[in-house]
Amino acid sequence: MRLERLTYNKIKIFLTTDDLSDRGLTKEDIWKDSMKWNQLFHDMLEEASDEFDLEILGTVAVEIFSLQAQGMVMIVTMNEDYQEDYVDDGFIEMQVTMEGREIILFEFSDIDHVIQLAKRMFDAGIEGGSLYSLKQIYYLSMNNHQLDAEKAVSLLAEYGNPSIFSIHRLMEYGKEIIKENAVKELVKHFY
Repeated sequence: MRLERLTYNKIKIFLTTDDLSDRGLTKEDIWKDSMKWNQLFHDMLEEASDEFDLEILGTVAVEIFSLQAQGMVMIVTMNEDYQEDYVDDGFIEMQVTMEGREIILFEFSDIDHVIQLAKRMFDAGIEGGSLYSLKQIYYLSMNNHQLDAEKAVSLLAEYGNPSIFSIHRLMEYGKEIIKENAVKELVKHFY
């Protein structure tokens, strides 16, 4: 499990599939109101509270992004006036919202790997994507709803590694190289 503070009242929690299985959970358990999931959520908030010296009480909003074959990212936002909106008995009210669009994000140390991957993906009938760079690392994001995710992830994993960055952080701090149809554009210009 990795934690990252995004703003004063927002944190990101990255859980790999292994993290979940070590705790006896699957991604499907999120949709159920299981005691294991509630316990894991409270443990994660406690760890985040300790690491970032936050007092997390009251209402929190949770956005969950499921990453195919990688795990999940949770964005936890405390109510802006969360210090006033706490529950006296110390319980945390959890409101879970699901983002309708799932993003698959991989990182690459060399642009040549991205170009070779683009050719393989194009030949497999996979197009789309956006290409970014940040600190000499390249990032390819793919919209999960527009492709065969299983096939895409297996190809992406051959050339790169799953990224723990959020697409929002990448869009804010990274350089956008190709906004749309990155796979098709790379093949068009390099093959």
